[in-house]
Amino acid sequence: MKIFLDTTDEIPYKVLNFLGADVNYGGRVTDDKDIRLIKAILARFINPEIMQVGGGFSDSGIYHTIEPGSVDDYVRYI
Repeated sequence: MKIFLDTTDEIPYKVLNFLGADVNYGGRVTDDKDIRLIKAILARFINPEIMQVGGGFSDSGIYHTIEPGSVDDYVRYI
């Protein structure tokens, strides 16, 4: 995946979601509802919004992206 990302100028979110849900997990998941759940979870975390400060990981707004910073900044947020 790193090699793939290093060769593109834009982040291919659809491809990353496909690789995560269908390729990495899809072959091991036998229930169609489980694969739908995996796709929904990945779509929540792998999308263009996460690259913006304040991009949400939850409907409540509690969990969101923060300004890039030091490890201490991230630990304080967590």
